[in-house]
Amino acid sequence: MPWRVTLSFDNGPDPEITPQVLDILARRAILTTFFVVGDKLRDPERYAIVERAFREGHWIGNHTFNHLAPLGVTLDVDAPALEIGRTQELIGEMSHPDRLFRPFGSGGILDEALLSATAVDLLCRDGYTCVLWNVVPRDWENPKGWVPRALEQCAAEEWPLVVLHDLPTTAMEQLELFLDGLEAAGATIVQHFPEDCVPIVNGGIVADMSAYMPS
Repeated sequence: MPWRVTLSFDNGPDPEITPQVLDILARRAILTTFFVVGDKLRDPERYAIVERAFREGHWIGNHTFNHLAPLGVTLDVDAPALEIGRTQELIGEMSHPDRLFRPFGSGGILDEALLSATAVDLLCRDGYTCVLWNVVPRDWENPKGWVPRALEQCAAEEWPLVVLHDLPTTAMEQLELFLDGLEAAGATIVQHFPEDCVPIVNGGIVADMSAYMPS
């Protein structure tokens, strides 16, 4: 079986960077998932960019409304309904049938701050699929030099699910270099997700959630 790599983009859409990313992906016939921040969708220009991504075959996922604090640390009991539910309403008909949701992990860390019991209950009740990750090259931290780290992290995974950010950090100027590196390494870029990065599927818990919730 070819070495599979899944790409995803978080925290957009951005009016300048996301269209550039979409242009690159279109030239290379690559399909990905954009996990969008709900508050940004209230801007008609940004909403139109997500509509473009959807039309071109990319999956649209929910990445909270404000992206301010991981759901496992907030003290606001209403936060999951706002952060998840309101964003899903804005995504509307662009939603993937599996209602893809990616929680905010501060710095890309997978730990017990990621989700709360209330958040997990909502995800299960409303039939969401929770999509995590196993490769975070921290492109926002080193916009010019993240590609070697990304390729090294990918090489360490049987099936990498990469988190990049379509944000105005200049990091996406290196996207084609990264894609060239994956091609040289023999990767096949696929749109679906490795099972071990998806602990909730259509509202059903399919993996141990204890590492992602406060004890």
